[in-house]
Amino acid sequence: MLTSDFDFEFPQDLIAYTPAPRGESRMMVLDKSGDSPAEFVTTGQLGQYLRKGDALVLNDTKVLKARLLGSSPSGAAVEALLLAPASSSDLGQVGVDATSDASQISLGARWQALVKPGKRFRPGDIVDFPPALRAKVVSVLENGVRILEFDASHKDFSARLEVTGKVPLPPYIKRAAEANDELRYQSVFAAEPGSVAAPTASLHLSEAMLEAISAQGVEIVKVTLHVGAGTFKPVQSENLSGHKMHSEVFVLSESSAAKLNAVRAAGGRIFAVGTTAARVLETQAQGPTDKPFQAGAGTTEIFIYPGYAWKGVDGLLTNFHWPKSTLFMLVASFLTDGDPGPCGLTRAKAAYADAFAKRFRLFSYGDAMLIR
Repeated sequence: MLTSDFDFEFPQDLIAYTPAPRGESRMMVLDKSGDSPAEFVTTGQLGQYLRKGDALVLNDTKVLKARLLGSSPSGAAVEALLLAPASSSDLGQVGVDATSDASQISLGARWQALVKPGKRFRPGDIVDFPPALRAKVVSVLENGVRILEFDASHKDFSARLEVTGKVPLPPYIKRAAEANDELRYQSVFAAEPGSVAAPTASLHLSEAMLEAISAQGVEIVKVTLHVGAGTFKPVQSENLSGHKMHSEVFVLSESSAAKLNAVRAAGGRIFAVGTTAARVLETQAQGPTDKPFQAGAGTTEIFIYPGYAWKGVDGLLTNFHWPKSTLFMLVASFLTDGDPGPCGLTRAKAAYADAFAKRFRLFSYGDAMLIR
């Protein structure tokens, strides 16, 4: 399939720049097989579509305050957006000795970052991010991304970032983050720091909703996938087979795998809240039929598009996504119901057109779709 197949026009005025209260966003409900017409309810009614013995899978990652404002020693303003933790291969790409110049700045957490103005900052330059962080540029990658080494240990970096950084709203939301964003661009069950973008389907759920769903006899299962800035990366190859998917860190614990296997063995359905939870489940749904979900931790580069044979997910709660994005491709694949043909894409585009006509709000702070 071609990337251009997943393009579509949408009304720009439907982009959501602020969130609705949790549980009050609109929700389109679709049947995977296409046998039933779409229903239109609110996300607060999610529990009506779950039954005793099902599992609802949540991504418990916590969004870091990944946008940093600071200055150089000369007083020039600097802005940095953390993208992902730097790997040894990032440093090795340019032959940097990460232990050099330790007298100037101590070793600490290293991150890939977009820095503005980037051209002014070369290896060895220092940037202050008040009140609690200082960083050295240790390398510049081929794509212009800087590797920043912070004067904080891995142990206390998150705490210092919390008092220094700003909420990293998506790049298309052209406004400064506000106090309400610190609460609303974070799920109520966020626990594991590591994401630089929110798993946005999670933003629809309130504590009261989850308590009510659990009281129905639905198993609440948590996984972790740290969302990187690559989630906004466009597919750059015209043929999908040529696209290299971004890598993201995940964890599926022994406890969560056991719960999922028990639900599957008893005939229950597994609903993923968001494409990130779905990617963890599909990455680890590789075991024998009696215990399909395997516990594990690592990185996943799974790329799901029409023709993919789903193994671990029976239902999906998701938002409305950008054209030509890997997220929209995943949604289209879920509507194929196992058919490798183009019907999933056709149905996804038709559903989106219906949502536009009904004035659904789009993207990270927008309305939702439940596919079951």
